[in-house]
Amino acid sequence: MREVEVSRFVRTYPGIVRDDLSSDSILESEGSFRVRAVEADGDRVVVGGYGLELVSEFTTHEDSIEYEQVEGPLETLRTTLTCEPEDEGTRLTGRSQVAVGGPELVDRVAAWKRRGELRRALDSIASEY
Repeated sequence: MREVEVSRFVRTYPGIVRDDLSSDSILESEGSFRVRAVEADGDRVVVGGYGLELVSEFTTHEDSIEYEQVEGPLETLRTTLTCEPEDEGTRLTGRSQVAVGGPELVDRVAAWKRRGELRRALDSIASEY
């Protein structure tokens, strides 16, 4: 298993950023898959593309959103997106644990791809402010 982390600073308050985030907008901003379905409460999201389908479950906390792939090809994909106050703005941080379940080299490639997805997501979120 590998862990990756990406962060961005935005000049707005954490509460504003948290209020603007939704499960489907986060996954869509990662750029790898399209949202296919969202449960009414937004806790469970189905995404797909390239012949794959993944289901993620979301948990919202006061300063973070956690989501985990519960159905899909990866052995592990857990992500925490935090919004913490910093210098009259917000530090957005995305941390993911990813494992494919194969050789270490494959986990490294998956972590490299995941880092790119987190960068795209945080860049997209930050561009709104």
